[in-house]
Amino acid sequence: MVTITVKGHELTAFTVKDSFNRRATLFRNNIIESLHKIGLNDDHVDVPMEPFAMKKAPASAVWFLQGRRFYYSYNMFNKFVENLYVVSKIIELEVNALLEGKKTMEQFIADFTEDRDVEEQRKEAREILGVSEDTKDMNVINKQYKILAKEFHPDMPQGNPEKFKAINNAHKTLKRELE
Repeated sequence: MVTITVKGHELTAFTVKDSFNRRATLFRNNIIESLHKIGLNDDHVDVPMEPFAMKKAPASAVWFLQGRRFYYSYNMFNKFVENLYVVSKIIELEVNALLEGKKTMEQFIADFTEDRDVEEQRKEAREILGVSEDTKDMNVINKQYKILAKEFHPDMPQGNPEKFKAINNAHKTLKRELE
């Protein structure tokens, strides 16, 4: 079995070979059930579904708690349903950690609070770092970040503090998405 590490959790990779839409619905229901454990009802949870769950597409979940917007998405697999599986497992593990006292509400909030335009921010971050729009390899992103950070560091002759700050923020945005 292949294992993957997402947000510090080891997950067994799950390959779906049939019943794509049925399994996607199951994972959607698992997300909602996990969030019910912390007091959310269906009206505060949105899990956008793809009409064809075998399609290559990112999966995400949005929920509202204590006046804040929470968001988590995953896009490393080739099928929407497999990405939704990861979203489901991560939310389940994080909610359980919160309920068991392994994680505080502040940590939970910090891990999942996102702006409404997070997808646009990620696209802009890739442009700033000069990597392609579909780059998901953190090693490539880190390498490009180091090159640009060194070039635009304020202590360097051609240093630019504003550009350096933008590069750092872009790297943080992508690191949050991919690690």
